[in-house]
Formats: sequence, C-alpha cells, structure tokens
Amino acid sequence: MCNNPKSASGFTLLELIVAISIAGILMAMAIPSFSDMIRNNRLTTYANELVGSLNIARSEAVKRGVTVSVRKTGTYWNTSGWNVFVDNDEDGTLDAGEEVLKTYAPLPAPFTLIGGNNFVNFIRYKADGSSNTFGSFAVCANATPEPYTSRLIIIRQLGRVRVGKDSNNDGIPEDDSKVALTSCTPP
Repeated sequence: MCNNPKSASGFTLLELIVAISIAGILMAMAIPSFSDMIRNNRLTTYANELVGSLNIARSEAVKRGVTVSVRKTGTYWNTSGWNVFVDNDEDGTLDAGEEVLKTYAPLPAPFTLIGGNNFVNFIRYKADGSSNTFGSFAVCANATPEPYTSRLIIIRQLGRVRVGKDSNNDGIPEDDSKVALTSCTPP
C-alpha cells in the first residue's frame, strides 16, 4: 500500500477531461463522413435493386420467349414501388391473368427514383432481350442535388443495362449523350 500521493499512478481529473474533449472533437469530425458513407451505400443498394429488377425482366423474357415488363405500381416510381411481370398483351399494364414475377417495395425517404421520358410508366423487354425503347432512370439520395448523391441507370435499345456516372459532380448524373436531369424531384 502506498501512502505517498506523488507515487500513485493514474489520471488526474484535468487529464481525463482533456482526453474526453479530444475524443469528442474527433468523433464530431468523423460522424458527417460516416453519414455520407451510409447514404452512399444505401443509394448504391437501391440503384442495384433497380438494375437487378431490369436484369430479371430481361432474362425472364429471353428464357420464357415472352414479353416481360417492369411497371411502377402507383403515381411515382419511388413512392409506390414496381412490379416485374409477364406482359402477355405487350401493353405495359399488369392485367388480370398476367403472372407477377417479382414485386419491389417503394424507396424510403429521402431517396427518389425517376423514370426518364421514355420510362415514365414502364419498360418492356421482348423475347430477344431488347427493350421497347432506350432511356434512363435516376436514383437520387435527396431532392437537392449534391455531389455523389445520385446514380443513373441507362438502358439501351438492345436492353443492356448499365450504371452511369455524375461526371461533373453536381449530384445529377448524365448519360452518354450528355442529356442531364435537371432535378431529382419527381414531376
């Protein structure tokens, strides 16, 4: 047992307060970066979910030798979700008797999914794997564009799907023809 206070080891109250303050400052600097990482990972997940649904539609169309469509289930792609279904009459509308292959839930706020002019309501894949038209979808992390907050899913006439980039880092991705979205807000 040590009765001499000068030989006792440990932290003083002042040293403990300084250490906790430094740790707090470091945590405060790390949290925004961590939040950006979480948002970016979720954005990538939702973009991949859409790409997956388009690939399922295309592969099922080829495998079954029929038309398969992907159609939003409500007013907006992001607030209502979408269905992948066998489109027997090739009209892009889910009718009675048409088989639903998969249903996707709506994206949670603040994420948005917007179909370009050619995909306002649906995209259809033919038995040869080609799509009814070409265009793009945008998956955005919020309605106010910021760098790295959106993904562009580009579909060519042959049906091939790929993810585009935001080349100028304004938060709104461009496709190969440099036709940019002007907003991540649904119409």
